[in-house]
Amino acid sequence: MIMKKRWMGLLLTLLLLLPISAYPDTPLEEVKAHVNRVLNILRDPSLQGEAGKRTKIERIQAIAEEFFDFSELSRRSLGQAWNQMTPEQQKEFVKLYESLLKRTYADRIVSYTNEKLTYGKEIPLGENTFEVQTTILSQGSEVPINYRVLEANGHWKVYDVLIEGVSLINNYRSQFRAILANKAPTDLIEILRKKVGGMKPG
Repeated sequence: MIMKKRWMGLLLTLLLLLPISAYPDTPLEEVKAHVNRVLNILRDPSLQGEAGKRTKIERIQAIAEEFFDFSELSRRSLGQAWNQMTPEQQKEFVKLYESLLKRTYADRIVSYTNEKLTYGKEIPLGENTFEVQTTILSQGSEVPINYRVLEANGHWKVYDVLIEGVSLINNYRSQFRAILANKAPTDLIEILRKKVGGMKPG
C-alpha cells in the first residue's frame, strides 16, 4: 500500500513537472494565438511601403507554415485523385500547393489594415476536428472567416478555411477535378509549377 502511494505520488509529481506546451491549447486558443500574431504584423508601424509589404508577406507566410497542415489540405483538395498520384507526385504536389496557398493567404490578409476582428465559437465537427469562427468587421460589413482545424502532434492545424461560407478545399477541388477530367496528374503538377513560378515575390 505504501509502495502504491509512492508510485502515485511520483506519477503526480512527473505530471506537474511536464511543460505546459505538452498539453494542446483549445482550438479557439490556438487559432487566436496565430491570428493575433498576424494582426501584430499588419499593424506594425515600422513596416511601411513596398519593402514593408514584402516583409509582412514573408512573416505571414512563415506563420501560415506553422498554422496550416498542407499535407492534409492537399489530400482533401484532391479527393480521390490523391490516390492516383505516385508518392513522388504527391510530395511535389504538396510542395507546390503549399507555395500557392501561403502566397494567396498572405496576399489577401496583407490587404487588411485597421479592421476589427472578433472571435466566436469553436464548433466540434467530428473526432478531433473543430471549426473556429472569426469575423472581420470592415466599413460596416461583416466578413466571416472560419478555420477548420484538426489535432496534429499536440497542436491544432488548419485543414480548411471558409470565407463567407466558401470552402477553400471545395473551391480548389472543383478546379483540380476539372483539370483532371481531361488531363493526367503530371499535367496538373505542371500547371501548378507554372502558376507558382509565375507568382511575383512579395
